[in-house]
Amino acid sequence: MTVRRPYNVLFLCTGNSARSVMAEAILNRDGGGKFVAYSAGSMPKGEVHPETLALLKRLNYDTSVFRSKSWDEFAKPDSPPLDFVFTVCDNAAGEVCPIWPGQPMTAHWGVPDPPLASGSATDIARTFANAYGALQNRIGLFVNLPFEGLDRLSLQARLNTIGRSGDRNGNVA
Repeated sequence: MTVRRPYNVLFLCTGNSARSVMAEAILNRDGGGKFVAYSAGSMPKGEVHPETLALLKRLNYDTSVFRSKSWDEFAKPDSPPLDFVFTVCDNAAGEVCPIWPGQPMTAHWGVPDPPLASGSATDIARTFANAYGALQNRIGLFVNLPFEGLDRLSLQARLNTIGRSGDRNGNVA
């Protein structure tokens, strides 16, 4: 019997301060040891958005492990071998990404950017919670895929379908 290492998954966004950090948190909690998630940005803000941290704390995540970092950290030869790379913002999806060692599978799972929200503190918190919910739904679909029973082409089609599983507001059907 062959023991497979966990799948390494990188979530990318431009600033690595909200959506990609949420996705990292969700997959590391909900992945059941089958996945190790990371997050990074093409132009990292240098800090995780305070509302992201507040939301994750309310949901009982250990927020001490999250930091805003560059995607360059994951393009080095000694980086963890990536199996999947998902962009969660439209800007990062259109950018020229580094060459990832190991040719991971990629897909775009765009979610509206919660730091752009305006309005009351309640409205802003709701926007962050909606982004979290959209990512949690997509990641739930992802972790339940029958990986061993899918060839690469079929798996890619499923990953793309998951990325289209929400509307413009990030609501997942």
